Amino acid sequence: MANPFQFLQQVRSEASKVTWPTRRETLITTGLVIVMVFIASLFFLVVDWTIKEALGLLLNLVK
Repeated sequence: MANPFQFLQQVRSEASKVTWPTRRETLITTGLVIVMVFIASLFFLVVDWTIKEALGLLLNLVK
């Protein structure tokens, strides 16, 4: 097991090898995630409403 100082040096060395996204890439990715969440929420809203209406009609026919 390495000492803490050596460990921190290794962590810094590995972190310097990472290719970090630019600010623009981060903003674009964040925007795309927000758009996809909005689209998914609309999709599930429509599916939920459709199932509710279909079950309502089906249950009214059974009465």
